[in-house]
Amino acid sequence: MTLALERTGTPAETVATQEIPTVAGAGLRVPLVTGGDIGYANLDHAASAPCLDKVRAAVDEFLPWYASVHRGAGFASQVSTKLYERTRGILRNFVDARSTDTVVFTRNTTDSFNLLARSLPKHTSVVVFDTEHHAALLPWKGPNVRRIETPRTRLAAVSAVDEALADCPQGPRLVVLTGASNVTGELLPVKEIAAVARRHGARIALDAAQLAPHRKISVRELDVDYVALSGHKLYAPFGAGALIGRADWLRAAQPYLAGGGATKLVSRDSVVWNSGPERHEAGSPNTVGVYALGVACETLAANWDGVVAHEEELLARLRRGLAAIPGFAELRLFDAPVDRVGTLSFVVDGFDPGWLAAVLSAEYGIGVRDGAFCAHVATKRLIAVAGSTGQQAVRVSLGLGSTTEHVDRIVLALRQIVARGARWQYEKPEGRWVPENDPRELPPFCA
Repeated sequence: MTLALERTGTPAETVATQEIPTVAGAGLRVPLVTGGDIGYANLDHAASAPCLDKVRAAVDEFLPWYASVHRGAGFASQVSTKLYERTRGILRNFVDARSTDTVVFTRNTTDSFNLLARSLPKHTSVVVFDTEHHAALLPWKGPNVRRIETPRTRLAAVSAVDEALADCPQGPRLVVLTGASNVTGELLPVKEIAAVARRHGARIALDAAQLAPHRKISVRELDVDYVALSGHKLYAPFGAGALIGRADWLRAAQPYLAGGGATKLVSRDSVVWNSGPERHEAGSPNTVGVYALGVACETLAANWDGVVAHEEELLARLRRGLAAIPGFAELRLFDAPVDRVGTLSFVVDGFDPGWLAAVLSAEYGIGVRDGAFCAHVATKRLIAVAGSTGQQAVRVSLGLGSTTEHVDRIVLALRQIVARGARWQYEKPEGRWVPENDPRELPPFCA
């Protein structure tokens, strides 16, 4: 048995010489409509990141030991329970949470915020920017929800939250804020907004779905109360996420789901629910996904300097190249340059974003995202600010699977497309652009 059960969950210290963690699929080749194949350029990390090789290896090692958790007497069950519970400590350390903070395992960020929304005390006022990702925008209901428009400067954003909180009625208050925009990659002034929230007695919930894969997070330094994150953004695509934060609201709320695991005692006429994180984890948990998430967090925590440097170099190269393309306009939340992760969205004058994405895929082997990115309000407004009349854009998002060649390829591809068009014919039979008479065959396991 080689699983490292003796580890405490503390992330490894930053090493002197850092490596860029590798990902599964780095050698993947995809067919082109024009013939032949090419190495796949995955520039869609913001949607779902590829699996870390270390995560894949760890899951393969664990699978023979996989068994039920918490109440199994068998040795494999003890192994599974140990790994499952140890991961709570890993995640708490990954975001530098308080020792008293609870870690509830969920499916993803959307699930985490729906859980938190169900756990709010009665008459809680919620303040949220209307340009948030839908996972952070939509779960909050009731007359005390205030959606405020994102201003064009960071200082004005802080002031907008201040004014909104001052207008809230007496009672509990919560500010919901993204760490990094999934549309533009720009970082929000989380620490400054948290300071304003504290003056009003409000709590802060941080949407870290796009921030956690790219930057070190400190709950204590930022002074936030809750952090939500997703494994599939964190190079652990096995269906697990987490809500990390203060335990009191979660402890007092009714269980998110009713079922086994959430219960302490059940009789014919009553139920006594657990008070810890398992109160909201009814049913057989995703032990494999949770373990994978912990391994991914440990891997990133041991290599932050290399991860950040790799991404910043590629992002600067990408932005320089794209800016020279005729008709190119980048979407931005703020007028002035701000720190950002490796995500950007853009429009090209005269070109349908869905058509561009289809051509990039079919003729160049490049995967990007097109549309409104589950942030419809933000995307539509920022397109207008950029001087375009459309409602969709193209998004390029970098990560550990990205290379200099990928960046250079998309820049060259867009230059060629803008200058001379596509080499293939495309149609839009069901609302999305696809190659006409596409000759490419899906792999056999798709049959």
